[in-house]
Amino acid sequence: MTISLPIIQTPIPLDFIDLGVGEPALASLPVDLLHQAAEMCFDQNDPSFLQYGLELGNGYFRQALADFLSQGCRLPTDPATLLVTNGSSMGLHLVCSLFTSPGDVVFVEEPTYFLALRILADHDLQIIPIQTDRDGLVVDCIEEKIKTYHPKFVYVIPTFQNPTGRTLSLQRRAQLVSLSRKHDFIVVADEIYQFLNYRCQSPEPFGASIDEGPIISLNSFSKILAPGLRLGWLQSNPVTLQRFVTSGLLDSGGGLNPFTSAMVRFVIESGGLAANIDRLKAEYGSRLLDMDVSLRRHLPSAEYVPPQGGYFFWLRFPGVDTLAWQKKARSFKVGFSPGPRFSCQPGLLDFIRLSFVHYSSAEIEEGLIRLKESLAEFRSGT
Repeated sequence: MTISLPIIQTPIPLDFIDLGVGEPALASLPVDLLHQAAEMCFDQNDPSFLQYGLELGNGYFRQALADFLSQGCRLPTDPATLLVTNGSSMGLHLVCSLFTSPGDVVFVEEPTYFLALRILADHDLQIIPIQTDRDGLVVDCIEEKIKTYHPKFVYVIPTFQNPTGRTLSLQRRAQLVSLSRKHDFIVVADEIYQFLNYRCQSPEPFGASIDEGPIISLNSFSKILAPGLRLGWLQSNPVTLQRFVTSGLLDSGGGLNPFTSAMVRFVIESGGLAANIDRLKAEYGSRLLDMDVSLRRHLPSAEYVPPQGGYFFWLRFPGVDTLAWQKKARSFKVGFSPGPRFSCQPGLLDFIRLSFVHYSSAEIEEGLIRLKESLAEFRSGT
């Protein structure tokens, strides 16, 4: 008989500052706004949102979302191009399930979101890294790799990328769309940070290009409302969406997240979503500036380009083994995400990712002071 033992996790000290955390603080979540939206939802005396729904998702929600995208992105959006998901991660899982088979090749940025790598690996896909620079994915490298591989899709985080904070240039976006048509691969654009621009305007999302090539744009309310909603959307042309609509999952489930999407409809229509995004941009933009100042003060050896939006700083410490440093940093009650986590190959050993959204500016500075002290001790070998 096999006995399953509980997994025992080491408790994190209350005074531990983990600058690697890529999630909002509990205090940043709009509890009152969501509470009011839930009340409005139930006050309609229409319980249809508790029933199975349409495969594309709640129609009222998709119309509200289309209106919001038309205004927020200055891009006319047809609700027929939107499909409700349980978040961008689930959207990527659906793409893998419906458009790939085990052993198929997919291209990813190097570095890229580490949990996306997990999802791709779950589907037994062959992951090929593509070089990036300050302008994002080096699309010329795709043309070179296509001589050897034929990818089913290219997974890209085009705006304020995780982990680098970089944004794919307009020229490269157009080049990528053109290549996808020419070589018959899908561009899967994870645009989860599209609305979190602090120092510049966000480029037009890939959702604007769904009629120009095989494009699937993924997005989520996790970063602009609350992760626990597990609500997002996928945007593509109606022909591509038909593959999703006719899948067994959506046919059986009758669409995804009908209750939550019905509730968020009221958040959007009341103006609450736009106001919450404005609040987050002010809050996070201030913390970004404070982290930049603190980094220059306490870790002047770090090489980095300050991000213009998103969640993260991507820093290089030449010659430092960040995996070994991470162990030393824990003894100083501070954490970060080491670079190798974001690579599908051995590499990025001297990089780290830091987040500026989870902690207050004072906590960020304290965390960076601890990082400075841990790095000094690590370098001294003590």
